[in-house]
Amino acid sequence: MAQKRFIIEVERAKEASEGRPSRGPVYRSLFAKDGFPAPIQGLDCCWDVFRLSVEKYPSNPMLGRREIVDGKPGKYKWLTYKEVYDQVMKVGNSIRSCGYGKGVKCGIYGANSAEWIMSMQACNAHGLYCVPLYDTLGAGAIEFIICHSEISIAFAEEKKIPELFKTFPNATKYLKTIVSFGKVTPEQKQEVESFGLAIYSWDEFLLVGQTQSFDLPIKKRSDICTIMYTSGTTGDPKGVLISNESIITLLAGVKRLLESVNEQLTEKDVYISYLPLAHSFDRVIEEIFIWHGASIGFCRGDVKLLIDDVGELKPTIFCAVPRVLDRVYSGLTHKISSGGFLKKTLFNFAYSYKLNNMKKGLRHGEASPLLDKIVFDKVKQGLGGRVRLILSGAAPLSAHVEGYLRVVTCAHVLQGYGLTETCAGTFVSLPNEIEMLGTVGPPVPNGDVCLESVPDMGYNALATTPRGEICLKGKTLFAGYYKCEDLTKEVLIDEWFHTGDIGEWQPNGSMKIIDRKKNIFKLSQGEYVAVENLENIYGQVSSIESIWVYGNSFEAFLVAVVNPSKQALEHWAQENGISMDFNSLCEDARAKSYILEELSKIAKEKKLKGFEFIKAVHIDPIQFDMERDLITPTYKKKRPQLLKYYQNAIDNMYKSGGSKPSA
Repeated sequence: MAQKRFIIEVERAKEASEGRPSRGPVYRSLFAKDGFPAPIQGLDCCWDVFRLSVEKYPSNPMLGRREIVDGKPGKYKWLTYKEVYDQVMKVGNSIRSCGYGKGVKCGIYGANSAEWIMSMQACNAHGLYCVPLYDTLGAGAIEFIICHSEISIAFAEEKKIPELFKTFPNATKYLKTIVSFGKVTPEQKQEVESFGLAIYSWDEFLLVGQTQSFDLPIKKRSDICTIMYTSGTTGDPKGVLISNESIITLLAGVKRLLESVNEQLTEKDVYISYLPLAHSFDRVIEEIFIWHGASIGFCRGDVKLLIDDVGELKPTIFCAVPRVLDRVYSGLTHKISSGGFLKKTLFNFAYSYKLNNMKKGLRHGEASPLLDKIVFDKVKQGLGGRVRLILSGAAPLSAHVEGYLRVVTCAHVLQGYGLTETCAGTFVSLPNEIEMLGTVGPPVPNGDVCLESVPDMGYNALATTPRGEICLKGKTLFAGYYKCEDLTKEVLIDEWFHTGDIGEWQPNGSMKIIDRKKNIFKLSQGEYVAVENLENIYGQVSSIESIWVYGNSFEAFLVAVVNPSKQALEHWAQENGISMDFNSLCEDARAKSYILEELSKIAKEKKLKGFEFIKAVHIDPIQFDMERDLITPTYKKKRPQLLKYYQNAIDNMYKSGGSKPSA
C-alpha cells in the first residue's frame, strides 16, 4: 500500500547563491491544494471572533469556574456568551472613561480566569494592544515588559498586585491605572496613590464608566492586537507584534484542517483552560473555541489539582505541554507495573494487540473496541471520559510517551509545532496516522514551508533526506519585534521567517524536529556536537524525565545532568536490593552507573558516534524548574543558567574523568 503524502510542492528548490545557502522546495498542506482558506466575511479582527459568537450563541455557556462550597470544590458555574459580553462592554467603557483608547498598551497579569478573557476582549473591542505579563516570571521581567511596551493600564490577579508593586518606581513612568481581578486593601490603595496612580477592585472598575457609552473604533486586519513577549532562553524577552490578520488566518487554517480529518469543533466542545494565556499556544486555542461558541472551563490554578478539575469538567479537547503528559505517562506505567500479574498481563496483551492493529492502518476507534471498554476505559475516565483530542505543543514530546498515550487514552494524540512569531500553529500531526509518531506532522493549511541548508552543521536541504533550518511564509507571521528592527531583519529575510529549528522532511510530508541551529559546540578534539539532537535521543530513555547535555571546547567528552523517573529508579533499586530514600538514591554511585548504562544502550542503538556518548552524569531529584530559572515558561532549557547552577557538579564530573569509553 503506497504511503499517502500530505504536502504538495508549490515552488522549486534553489541552489546556493549570493551568500545565501541552498533552499529546498517550498511545500504547503495537501488540504490547501486549491489555495488557502479565503478570508471569512465579516471576520476582520479578534473582536469579530467574539462578537459574532455572541450573536450566534448568546445563551451558550462560555466561561466557567468551580464553585467553592464550605472550602470544597463543587460544580462548574457558567457565564453565558451574552453575560460575558455585557461585562466586557462595562470593562471597555471604564477603560475609555479613564482616557485610554486605540493603540494604548494594556497589561494583563495572572493565572487564567474569566476576568483575564474579559479584559482581553475589552482590549479587542476598543483597539488597545493587549500585552500579557507572564504569570510565571518574576518582577524583573514584569518591570522590563511594562517599561519596554509602555503599558498605561494593567489588570492583575489579586495575589499578583504585590508583584506589580515591586516594579515601582520605574514602571510608574508609564503605568497609571491598576485593576485587581479581586479586592484591593486600603494599604494597597494608599501605596499606589503615593505614586500618583489609581487602583480599583474589579467590581469598582465595572462602575467607573457606567454613565458613559463609547463607540467602538474601526479595527483593520493589519492592526496589531497583542504584543506577546517570548520568554527567551537568554537576555530580555522580545515583544512579538501580532496582528488581527495573523490570528484570524490561523483560525481559518485550523478550521480547514479539522474539517479535512472529520474532527471539526462544535458548540458542544469543552476545553480545560490551564496552560498560560500569556503564551500564544493557549491564546489561539481559546480563540478557536470562542469562534465555535464552545465552552471554556478554568482549572483552579494548581497543576496538582488539574486531574480533579478535568474529572469534574469532562473536557472534549485537552491541550498539554510534554511535562504534563510525561506525568500522566509515568503515573499510568507505575500503576500497571505495581499491579497484579493477571492485570499486568491483560494490559500488555491489550496494548500490543491494539498497537499492531493501528500499525496495520485501522483507525484507533476500530483497532480494539472491546478491549477499549474492558481495559482502557479506566484511563479514558481518568481524563473525564469525553476527551477525543489531546494536543501537545511548546516542546518536543518523547515518541514513546506519544505512542503509549495514542493507544491507552482512546483519543487522538497529536503533536504540534509553532512559535509565538508564527501565532503558535505551523505543523500538527494528523489523527489515525500512526507513522507520524515522533513528528510534528505536516503544515497547517495557512502557510508555506521550506528547509534551508545549514552547511556548518552538515544539514543539506537538497539531499535525498532533506534536512535544514525550517523557514516559514504566510499571513500568520508576526509583524516584527517591538522596538527591535535589527533583530526583526535577522529572522525575516525575503518574507521568510527563519525559525532557528532544524527539521527533516519525512516521506509522508510530516516534519521531524531534529536539532536547534544555535545549540552547537565544539569539543577539544575538534568534533562538533548538536546538543538538542542528542537530548532528543537520550530523552527517549524511560528511566529519566529530562536531561541536559553539556560539553565545551576545553574538554574531550560530554557530561549530563539528569532528572530521573522516581518510579523507574525506585523500581530498579528494589530489584537490586538497594534500600534508601529517593534523594539518597540520586547520590548513590550505583544509581549513576545504572543511568549511564541506560544512556549508553540507546546511544549504541541509535548508532551515535563515540564522542556523542555521555561519560558522566549528575542526578538531580528535583525537576528543572522556573523557580530556579532553569527553564522558560514553555519548558525550554535556559542553558547559560543551567551551567551556572550546576557548575560545581560539572567541574566534579570532569575531574573524575568520566566513565571508560564504551563505544
